[in-house]
This record gives sequence, C-alpha cells and structure tokens, in this order.
Amino acid sequence: MDSQERSLFCSSEEAEGAKERGLVYVWKAGSCSVTPERLPGLSGKTVLQAALGIHHGLLLTEGGEVYSFGRLPWRSGLEESCPAGPVLENTLLGRHVITVAAGSFHNGAVTESGVVYMWGNNSAGQCAVADQPCVPEPQPISISDSETSPLLTVRILQLACGEEHTLALSLSREIWAWGSGCQLGLITTAFPVTKPQKVEHLAGRVVLQIACGAYHSLALVQCLPAQEMKPIPERCNHCSQLLITMTDKEDHVIISDSHCCPLGVALSDNQPENHVFCPSLETLKGKSVTGSQSEDCQKPVVEEHTLVALESDGASMLSSNDGQEDSGISSPGNILFPDKKEVKEYLISLSDHSLNENLKQNICTEPEQPSQEEQPSACIPGPPGTSTSALNSLVASCASAVGVRVTATYEAGALSLKKVMNFYGTPSSEPRSQSGGGSPGPEALKDSREEQVRLESMQGKKSSSLVDIREEESEGGSRRLSLPGLLSQVSPRLLRKVGRAKMRTVALTPTYSGEADALLPSLRTEVWSWGKGKEGQLGHGDVLPRLQPLCVKSLDGKEVIHLSAGGHHSLALTAKSQVYSWGSNLCGQLGHLNSPTTVPRLTKMCGDGVWSTAAGLDYSLFLADEEDFQPGLYYSGQETTTEDNLYENSCTKSPVLLLSCSKIGYISNVIAGGHNCLVLVDKNVMGYIASLHELASTERRFYFRLSEIKSQVLRPLLGLDNLGNANTIQMLQEMASRFSRLCYLIGQHGASLSSFLHGVKEARSLAILKHSSLFLDSYTEYCTSVTNFLVMGGFMLLAKPAVDFLSKNQELLQKLSEKNEENLQLVEVLNALFFMPFGRLHNYARTLLKLATCFEVASPEYQKLQDSSSCYESLAVHLSRKRKEAEYTLGFWKTFPGKMTDSLRKPERRLICESSNRGLSLQHAGRFSVNWFILFNDALVHAQFSTHHIFPLSTLWVEALSEEAGSVSGLKITTPEEQFVLVSSTPQEKTKWLRAISQAVDQALRGTSDLILYGAGGNVPRQEPPISRSAKYTFYKDPRFKDAVYDGRWLSGKPHGRGILKWADGRMYSGTFRTGLEDGYGEYRVPNKALSKDDHYVGYWKEGKMCGHGVYSYATGEVYEGCFQDNMRHGHGLLRSGKLTSSSPSMFIGQWTMDKKSGYGVFDDITRGEKYMGMWQDDLCQGNGVVVTQFGLYYEGAFSTNKMMGTGILLSEDDTVYEGEFSDNWTLSGKGTLTLPNGDYIEGLFSGEWGSGIKITGTYFKPSLYENEKDKPKALRKLGILAVPPDEKWKAVFEECWNQLGCESPGQGDRWKAWDNIAVALTTNRRQHKDSPELLSRSHTQTLESLEFIPQHIGAFTLEKYENIRKYLTKACDTPLHPLGKLVETLVAVYRMTYVGVGANRRLLQEAVREIKSYLRRIFQLVRFLFPDLPEEGSTIPFLATETKGRRSFCSGKSESRSESPEPGYVVTSFGLLLPVLLPRLYPPLFMLYALDNEREEDIYWECVLRLNKQTDMALLSFLGVQVKFWPGTVSILGESRKVSSNTKDACFASAVECLQQISTTFTPADKLKVIQQTFEEISQNVLETLQEDFLWSMDDLFPVFLYVVLRARIRNLGSEVHLIEDLMDPYLQHGEQGIMFTTLKACYYQIQHEKLT
Repeated sequence: MDSQERSLFCSSEEAEGAKERGLVYVWKAGSCSVTPERLPGLSGKTVLQAALGIHHGLLLTEGGEVYSFGRLPWRSGLEESCPAGPVLENTLLGRHVITVAAGSFHNGAVTESGVVYMWGNNSAGQCAVADQPCVPEPQPISISDSETSPLLTVRILQLACGEEHTLALSLSREIWAWGSGCQLGLITTAFPVTKPQKVEHLAGRVVLQIACGAYHSLALVQCLPAQEMKPIPERCNHCSQLLITMTDKEDHVIISDSHCCPLGVALSDNQPENHVFCPSLETLKGKSVTGSQSEDCQKPVVEEHTLVALESDGASMLSSNDGQEDSGISSPGNILFPDKKEVKEYLISLSDHSLNENLKQNICTEPEQPSQEEQPSACIPGPPGTSTSALNSLVASCASAVGVRVTATYEAGALSLKKVMNFYGTPSSEPRSQSGGGSPGPEALKDSREEQVRLESMQGKKSSSLVDIREEESEGGSRRLSLPGLLSQVSPRLLRKVGRAKMRTVALTPTYSGEADALLPSLRTEVWSWGKGKEGQLGHGDVLPRLQPLCVKSLDGKEVIHLSAGGHHSLALTAKSQVYSWGSNLCGQLGHLNSPTTVPRLTKMCGDGVWSTAAGLDYSLFLADEEDFQPGLYYSGQETTTEDNLYENSCTKSPVLLLSCSKIGYISNVIAGGHNCLVLVDKNVMGYIASLHELASTERRFYFRLSEIKSQVLRPLLGLDNLGNANTIQMLQEMASRFSRLCYLIGQHGASLSSFLHGVKEARSLAILKHSSLFLDSYTEYCTSVTNFLVMGGFMLLAKPAVDFLSKNQELLQKLSEKNEENLQLVEVLNALFFMPFGRLHNYARTLLKLATCFEVASPEYQKLQDSSSCYESLAVHLSRKRKEAEYTLGFWKTFPGKMTDSLRKPERRLICESSNRGLSLQHAGRFSVNWFILFNDALVHAQFSTHHIFPLSTLWVEALSEEAGSVSGLKITTPEEQFVLVSSTPQEKTKWLRAISQAVDQALRGTSDLILYGAGGNVPRQEPPISRSAKYTFYKDPRFKDAVYDGRWLSGKPHGRGILKWADGRMYSGTFRTGLEDGYGEYRVPNKALSKDDHYVGYWKEGKMCGHGVYSYATGEVYEGCFQDNMRHGHGLLRSGKLTSSSPSMFIGQWTMDKKSGYGVFDDITRGEKYMGMWQDDLCQGNGVVVTQFGLYYEGAFSTNKMMGTGILLSEDDTVYEGEFSDNWTLSGKGTLTLPNGDYIEGLFSGEWGSGIKITGTYFKPSLYENEKDKPKALRKLGILAVPPDEKWKAVFEECWNQLGCESPGQGDRWKAWDNIAVALTTNRRQHKDSPELLSRSHTQTLESLEFIPQHIGAFTLEKYENIRKYLTKACDTPLHPLGKLVETLVAVYRMTYVGVGANRRLLQEAVREIKSYLRRIFQLVRFLFPDLPEEGSTIPFLATETKGRRSFCSGKSESRSESPEPGYVVTSFGLLLPVLLPRLYPPLFMLYALDNEREEDIYWECVLRLNKQTDMALLSFLGVQVKFWPGTVSILGESRKVSSNTKDACFASAVECLQQISTTFTPADKLKVIQQTFEEISQNVLETLQEDFLWSMDDLFPVFLYVVLRARIRNLGSEVHLIEDLMDPYLQHGEQGIMFTTLKACYYQIQHEKLT
C-alpha cells in the first residue's frame, strides 16, 4: 500500500500513532519471494484477529466489529465481483464479537455472550442451517444441551471451520459439531447434521483447543491428572459389551480386557493414561473374546500397518485399528481388497518377509539401552525396528495381565508373533453383513501416493536414524507403567536394574501442580484427531478414516500447546518451540523431506524456535524467534519461480525465511488460507512491543535450556548406579523434582506469553505480574533444595559416579552452563548448571523495568510494573545471598573435623559465624580446655576436644552483660538447662556476636528464613527476639524431666504458659506451666504397665505438684475426686472403688490427710449393705461413729481400728435397744442394758454377737404399768449423743472455702482480699470454660456476668440492702465457679451421699436435721464475713416509714404492725437468708427421712382421711360440728353459681382446699407457713361472702372449718410436712400469727388421727 493511499486513511500523525498495532499485511501464497502489502480500507482500526478461507478472509477489530474481504459469492450483489476493500458485516454490529473463524467457503463468529453466528456456503450444512445452500448474512445458531433439563443454552468460546464442517468449543470445554463427514466425530450416518451435537467421545475431558483441516479435525486435550483414576466401567459405553471377560481353561483362567469396539473407538483412551490395555495371549490366538470382531473388508489395510500400529500404539491400537469404521460406511480414503484370497497371499508374503527380517535384524542390532527411562515402553516410536520391542511389550503386558511373572525370554516373542499375524490376518469366519458395499476396485492400490504412505509406514522406521530417539523422547507426566522396551535377554538382574532406575526417576515427571495449571496454559496435553486420514493427516500411523476422536499416542508427553490443521496436513507446536508435522507433504508443507508421514515428525529448525504456526491449503507458515527478538516468518510449501514466463514448481526442502516480512515490523499473528497469507503486525512504539517480544523469546529459550538440562543431565544423573547413600539420592531427587516443577512453570509461562502476544497485549495481564507469587515461590523452593544439596556436598559426591558420563558430554555441559573456561572442575560445571536458573530473575526485573518506562510515571501500570520489578530483583538478591551462605557453610564443613561433621551437618543448616579466631571464650574455663563456639541458623554449638553440645536457637536467650556488673564484657547465654557466660576479646566482637545470635534466634523463631516479604525489601530484623516464645525442646539432664519433650510457651529459659510435656516412659502432662514447673490447670497421664491402662489426673497443680481440686482416675478403676496437696490426697475428697458389679464396690466421701482418710467421713460399703458415718484416722474408723445397715440395724458409739469397741447403743428395727460395752462389730461384751419394745429391760453382763444368741447374766425389770406409756424408751431419747457432733462434720469442706477466700481459719482474714479471690476464681474459671463453650449455658454466662458486681453498702442497713445480699447469694450459689456456689454444691453432694440408699434410715432423722442447722450456722458466718454490715442472727432491720403499712391482724381485728416482734421490722436469721438456697437442694433425702419416721402415724391419719372423704359436703360439715351460719349457701362450679344441695361433694371451700394442697410443692418452712396463712385468708373470704357482714373468728369457730379444709385437701404426707416445719421454722415465728396458724394445722393432724368415727 503506497503512501498516497495511506494518507487517505489517516489525516494526522497522531492517528498514525494510534494505529501502530494490529496492522494487516497480505500476500499471495506459493512463493518465497513475496512483498506483503497493507490491506486498504481499514481507516486506522486495530485488527485483533483474522481468518482466511480459500478465496476470502475475515478481520475482527478492537471494537468487536467484523469485516470480510476477498471473494464473497454468498453475499447478494457480490456473487461474481470481488469488493475493493473490506466490507463491514452490519448484522454483527453491536454484538461485540470476540473471535472469528473461516472455513474454505464459510464463516463463523462468536460474541461475548457465547452466541455463534454462521454465514457463507452451507451446501454440507456447515452453517447449521437446514435446506439452504448458502447463508448470505450472519445468522445466530442455537446450541443447547439436551441432557440438561430445562434445556440450557451452551456458551461457546472458540470456533474452527473446515471445508464441510464446523466445530465449536464450549465454555465447559466440550466440543459441538455440525456439517457433514466423519470429521464431525459424531456417531451418525445421516448427513448433513444441521443441529449442533456434542462430540460425546470427549465429554468429560478438558479440551483446550480445536482445529479443522479440510476433512479432518484435531483437538488439544488436557491429560487426566494421575490421581484422578476413574473407576473402570464394566461395559463398553458404546456397544454395551463387557470390557473384561474371563475364559476358564482346564488349568488356568484367562482374564482379558482387550475389548474391541466395532464403532471405531480406541477404548483405552477412555481410561486414565496409566492404564495399559493389554490383549491377553488368548486374544492373540484369534479367539476373539467379544465374539465377531467386525472384520470387514478393510482388514488388509490394517495388515499393512501392523508394524506401525504396534509401534505407535502398542496397546491401544490393538483395540482400535480393528475395524475402525462401522462396516456399513466406507469412505473414499479406504483401500479395499476385493477378495479374501488376495488378502491371504498378501499377508503371507508380508509376514514371511518383512516381519521376520525385521525380527532378525533387531535381535542383533538393537543397541542395549542401559536402564534408560527415556523409553516409555513401546507406546512411542522408538529406535530402529521397535516392532520387536512392541512385541515384547505385548508379551510382557499379556503376561502381566494373566498374572505370570515375566521372566520369559525371546521365545515368547516369537511364539506370539504368529498369533499376532492371525489376530490381524485371517478374517473372522462370520464377516459382518454389507461388508464392502460400493467399494472401489483394486486400482486404488496403484495410487502412488498411497503406496508411498504405506511403504513409509512400514520401512520408515528401519531407516530412521538414531537421532530420532532423542527427538521422540517423552517427558510426559503420564508415563505408561510397563516394563521397558527391550526384553530380549531378560535376566532378573536387568529387571532389577530397570526397576530401580524407574523408581529413582519418579521425581522427574513434571509434578502436577494444580494451582499453576489453573492459572497458566497446561503442558500436560494430548492430541486427538478424527476424520479422513487418506494422507496420514490423523497421525495414527495409517491412512484409515476415524469416525471418533482417537488419541495420537506418539505426541503424548510432547507438551503440545497449539494445533494447526491445513488442507491435508497437521502441525503441532510444543512448549519447547518445536513443531511436529504429519500428513500430506506434496509441496513440502511439512517442513521436512520425509515423504508424506502418517505419524508426527519434527520439522527442521527455524530460527531459535517456533512460537506460532499456521497451516494453509498446501503450505505452512512458522513464526520463529530470531537473534534480535524480532520474529522471523518462515514459509514451507510450493516454490513458484518465474523464468522467461515459464512457471516452474518446486518444493521447499526446509522452511525458508521470508526476509521481506521482517521489514514491516513485529509480527504478532500469522494466518494461512487457500491462496493468501496474512500477518498482523505491531510497530515498536517506545520499545514496548520489542520488550514484550524479548521477554517471550528469552523465556522460551530459557525453557528449552531447562528442558535440555533436565533430559540430558538430570535424567542420566538420576539413572546412575553408585550415587552413594539413600540420603544423597533423596536430596538429588528432591532437587530434581523442584527443578522439574520450575521447568514446567517456565514452559507454561512461555506458552502463556506466546498467546499473550497474539492478543491485546495489556501489560497488566502479564502472568508474571498477576501470578507473581507462583514464580517467586517456585524459585524459592528450588533455591532451598539446590542450596541444601550444595551444603551436603552433593555436587562433590556426584562428581565421582558421574565422571565418565560428564566427560563424554563436556561440550554439551559447557554449552548449557555457559562456562567456556578451559579445564573447569566438574563440580563447578554442575554448580553453574544448577544455579543457572536464578539469573533469570534479574532478566525479569530488567524487562519489567523496560516495560514500565513505556508508561506515564503516575499510571497504575507503571506502579505495578515497577513494584514487580523490585520484587523479582530483591528475590534475586535474596537467593544469591542464600547461595553465598550455602557456599560459606560448605567451605566450613570442608575444614571442620570429620567426626563431628557427620552428626552436625544437615541440609537446612547454615553457618552464621564461628569463634575459631579465639574471639569468644567460656568464662571460668580451665587453662587447657578448648572451647569453640559455632553459630548455625538453628543452633549454637559448643564444641570441645571430642565432644560437642547443641543448643537449639528457639530455646536460647542471650543478653549482654555490662562491664560494671561482673567486670566482664560478655554475653550471658540462657538455655533451659544451662546458663553460661561467653567472654569476648573485644567490644566489637561482643557486638558482632550479640547481633548475630539475636538475629539468628529471631529468624529461627519466625521460621521464615526462606520467605522474604516480597516488595518490602526484605524483612527488617527486630532489635532483639522476644523473651516469651513458643518452642519445642528435649531435656537431657534435668533430673525430673530427663529425656522428656516439651512443646509450648517459654519465658527466659523456663516453660511458662500452656504446653505439653511428654516423658520417655509414656507419662504426659498437658496444661499450664509457671517458671519451669507445672502450675495451674493441667492433665496428667501415667501408664500402668501391669494393667496396661493409664492413671489419669485432671485438675490443678502448684509448683510441679498436684495441688488443689482434681480428679484422679486410677488404672485399677478407682476414681478420686477432691483436693490434693503435694501430690497427695489432702482435704475433702470422694473415692469410688469398683463398679457395682465388681468384687468390692464402695464409696468414701470425707476428709483426707496426707493420702489417708482422716477426720469425718462417710463410707458406703455397697457389698455388705452398711454405711459408716464417723471419724477416721490413718484409713481406719477411729472415734465416734454411726453405722446403719440395710436390715434396719442402727449403731452409734465408739470405734477403734475399724471395730465397734467401747460404749455404744444398738437399735434394731423393732425398737429393741442395747446400751453398753462392745468388743467387736455387732459383738456385745460387758455391762449393758437391753430394753425391749414394750419397755421391759434387762441389766447385767452380756456377751455374744447380735442376732446369733447372746449370753446374759443379769436382772429382768418390768417397769410399773401405771407410768405414762407415751414415754419412749430412754435410749431413743438419748440418740445422737454418741454420734459425731454436727459442727465437727465436713470441716474440710468449709476450710477449703475459707482458704479459697484467702483466710487461714474461719473468720480470720482480710475481707477485701477475699473479694479479690472471688473475682479471680470467677474469671479464671470462665476463661477455662471458654475453650469448651458447651459447658456454659447462656443463663450460666449471664449469672457469671451479674456476679461481677459486688453489692456495696454505705449508711444504715436497710431491707433493700438485705434484698441485694439475698439476690447475690442466690446467684452465687447457682454457679459452682463461685466459692460459695462450690461450697453449697459440695455440701449437697455429701448430704445426699450420707442420707440416700442405706442411709435412708428413720433413726437418722434427727442427725439430718441437726446437720442442716449446722450448715446454716457455718454458711451464715461466711456471709457475715463477706458482708460485715449484715446484722447478727436474730437482730431486726427496721422498716422504713413507707414500708409500715397498717395490716389487719387476722385474729384480733386491731390494726397494727406485725405483732410478733416488740419493735416493727424484719428479723435477720440464717434460716430466713439461707434455707431458700439450701433446702430445695437437700429436700428429697430429708423429706424421705421424715416420711419414714412418721410412717405409722401417717398410715392411721390417711385411713381416716379416706373414710371421712366419702361423705358429702353437708354431712361432713355437720359431722365436724361447723356452725350452720358458716356453711356456704352457693358455690361456684366451673364458673357458674350453684346452690349447695345435700349431695354436693368437694365443692365447699374449694379455693381454700386448693390453696392448702400447694403445701407439698414448697420447700422451705417459711413458704409452707405462707401457704397455711393464705388458706386461712381464703376461708375468711368464703365466710365473708356467705355472712355478708364483718366478723371476728374465735378459735372454736375456726377449728372445725379448718379441719374440714384439711380433710378435703387429702395431703398424704401431712405428718412429715408438720414435723419439717416444726423442726426448721424460724424460732422467732413460733409465737406470732403464723405460729398460731401452724399450731392449728398441727392440732388438725392429731385430731384426725384420733377422730372417733361414729
């Protein structure tokens, strides 16, 4: 395009600057000397993408507009002519197209929302429009997935168009196809397909890219990650036959999985890569497992390619080549033999000649490949005549399929050869119907090209040079795991060697990194192809068509990143910038001289490596890196030269550089079509484009170098035999795997840069910016492993075994490491090689900086590029520092005495400084001692003559000693078990060491020496490491902790805070520590070897000993719960022994002293059914006590050494009493008195055991009958005298509470200190429960919160303040976390323990009541200590004037304030304050005792109640003598008023009755008295309603009415209620109003018992 035309389009220079990108140049294909011309008519639009058909093209501009140019016969008005410039497709305006595609004569476009538009020629349905030969305007296509309901529209990402078909790649990475021909990959015979259908065969796989040739299709698919092994399906998902079959033979079973699907699909390709399908021997005999094997008339063709099939696809081809096409369809690409005879002859000649010859040749010539992992079994075209190794691998895999160990030699190969021939050769006896319908005749064979293809596929392999081995090496991640190719002389040794080499190289396959694969293009790819294969363009090693996608096995592991499909050939571009090509080579379009090839081969090298390819109708274009980073365009195809008007056609022998294209600028995209070629060019404004190309080009070269190092150096090194110890090997593997991870990442980055250059080229979307952490991490990881290898002297160790390998490849190494000096040390070469990658970081930084200069300083891009650049730069500096550290350390190890090196040298350990210059010495060291201090990054080592000690840095504290202190200038070092002073020779030395140690400790604690803060210019070290820290440490000499491991918090050399300590013998403590000892709450386990169970303690510790409350579960099954002191049970505690079923279950609750029971305690012997309540000493009953048995015996008296000895009283169930001397349990001995239930008694000497005959010498008395018979026997009155006084009981429990409040003894101590202790107890307990919130309910938490306020009292004590104290106490007793709450909880527990079970004995009632009264006194003392202004027991709080409301007295009618106290007010008593808190908790056992005690009386009472209640109301009222005027006239029943008739029952005084019944629902006497008072008021209310006048009760009137109410209330345990109130009511109430009412109730109770029913 010349300058005048240019000026038409761009008026000014600015516009020219704006369109320096995406310029379109076009030229005619078919020649090497071309002059590209600018396409006219685009008026400054940036073109992003272009596509070419045979005679036309499409352009996509930056605004999403689409232009067409060239011949457009489908457009109305342009059928004949050709438009001058590009024509805008108006239909697509505003649709925002993102990609376009052109087929031979049709077009497609995809919009941003994933909708496809098609237009152009539609003769084969390629535009997805039915019955319309051509589509003039772009028309939207609907693609919907029928499998989903409701139907979902499929969004499309990419399109590819061929001659008669179109493929689309969806957002979910599946392929949709429409058009005609087998290249669609659909299972159908009905063409054209106008409704897009999914290519099911690749469903579920991730397809990365698609390409269409004229009649074939290619797809780039991501490999399945090895770990995602899918379960193998049972049946073929196409023809539903079983995939795995079993054939039962006489002596063995053959399991075969060689299913051949008749639909032309290689089944193995459904499986994950590692699964090798191996035809079993049985199948080889031709006895097909799956029945008739669809052997149609194409069979012979398969024959010719037996070799190829075997080579390229040892396993899967066997199942796929067989009958590729369904017998009914036969495509023009097939060569068909007319009859079977011909087949047989052809075969015989073939097999006799070529295969056998091949075999002989191979047995002799195949070079032995020593354990070279490079050869991933037979699946890849290998060295000359791989057919043999293919057979071997068949044999091997068969054998392994059958489960035989392969130790067979070559005979197996020869044996199975014939069978292979049979398997391929003889057509099965039932040929499929319609075979060979409409097949062309034998003349098809004469086609020279076909012949060529065939010969090539048979002999090409023989002639292929050894160079190919290297080309075809696979570094694929998914290596097939089968035995290596050569099995000719299989000896066990060889197998072992091979196996070992295999194991060792596992690390080298690129480690699958999910993260990088998600963000960058994957290199773990496979190429799948289908369609017509007449020219070999499918790459499967034959010329058969494929109906369904099939994997091109030979490209496995080649890291293909882009595919291009031309008319009849295909190109695959790899990450290593190489191109594999296959298919038709008529015009030299494959870029190498081989005749057409049916398997991929490398093209000749162009420039420094190809990074973009385009395949045209019969030529190829390659865009390659050149020296100056400006891409060079190479052409490969027909060469037309014009000499004297004679056109002469020749082919290019190898790709030719088109020089004229280099002048037009930086080419970013190449597009090839039919007759035209097109490139998109960017001008290099401000060096931006050049910098991008430089970055991409250097990255691709860098990857090539890394790959070379990996395959040429690392692999052989790993394969060497004598690599030294396992450690070295492991480190080498570690390094290799990190290297290969880095290498893989760089490959991915290269690929991503190539595709970046094809696109918009926005700096901010560069991977190296967006995902910088990926790069930084990979480099850092690799650096760690390579420096570790270096420190361990790995390179020196490698030098020996690798010497001959390395000396052979000297040039290669020097080339790779870029070291050109003469006589270099091997070690240095290796060193340089493996540190080479780090130089790349500087390049990144430099290029990013270059790019940054292209932007305004203020712009965000500039900032981002600038930051990233400094990030990479600082990492480079950091890593080089790491290398220096490693080299410094290595130097140190070389000079260090050998013995210690072995124990001290670790891969991660680096030297920081050491004191060999005598700069540091130990204080007070002997004159001749040698002390050498070495500081590593993880430990300080103190070495002496032959010993050394290691102090880990994480538990090392250092402080400088000032001169004054000890007149030494030194450093004080503190470790958990040592403390020493290092004296430095000079102050500078001291500062140096102090700084070095502090920094090293800090680094060790952070544990992040590798990860610097990117962009922050490294981390700024703290001045000094923290004194408090978390660390792990093993004690070595502390007598108590020796060999124990501690993991937790530390403070200045001592465990402090939470931690876990494990001893070597299995003991373990987990909890809090304080200055080196267990202190606080903790859990402790001690294994009991004999019982193989653990003793387990959970509770509090003090200074290393159990102290405070805890639970100790013994291995024997005993559980102690209570207080400890100095590791012993001391204080109040509960010991449970044995389960109920075990030999001697028992329970003790009481006081302990120094691990022994001592003081008051209750012992429940469950087996004997006895309960002892009394004093103990040294684990024995000693002193006064009470014993009750389950048979109702009761003893109280003296005990000595566990026996009843001394004076005592024994009562039996029937009230027989013995008072006197005892000598042993239940044994009478000495003076005594025996009183019988009727009052007779015997005095004298007794001896013998109670219940088994007693000898008596004494006098029998019969007391006078006239004495009052009410008098109980004297002994019953005296009960309790010999028992333990109530105030002596449970002293430990109260002492514990006083101690918790900080008082030595009750009442002695500081009140404010007590409050502090309460606050501490609450908060620590809350904190402890915070870890397990389930222990605290919501209400509990609220209680705790309200307890944080202490009731304060200033001024006179009022009722309100009293109420506050009462509320506080109620809440405090609600939570065991409060000392008072804990006390109440414990008291309730001990009370229940005492009076439940055997202890529920009526004789214990008085004891139980006294015990409660004692609790009240003692708790009241505590409360008065905490609230000193609370008045003492029995004093009065005056009412305020407002509170003195006049109350009508119930009985006297005078209006007065409470008559019961001389001055008005509220009486403070322990009963009133504390019973409401205590009694509800103690009520069940206490009431049970009352009920037992009053049982007889209550039975009599209840009988009366039942009898009297049979009467009607009126009868009862009159029987009880109630005055008629008090009888209710009407009663309200269910809300309606009714007259009382003679048969009314249970209606009179109903409200009062109901009221009285509530007495059983209350707990405290005060509440019960209130109920009685309310009942009286209800009665008065009723009577008032009846009388309609004011009146005063007299006792005579009131009693019968009340008696009526009591009878009707039917309270079963009224006697117990009465006695309970009597025993526990406030003493001051007895003479008040409530007292009188209570007396009335009591009188009623006795009255009812003695009621004479007449």
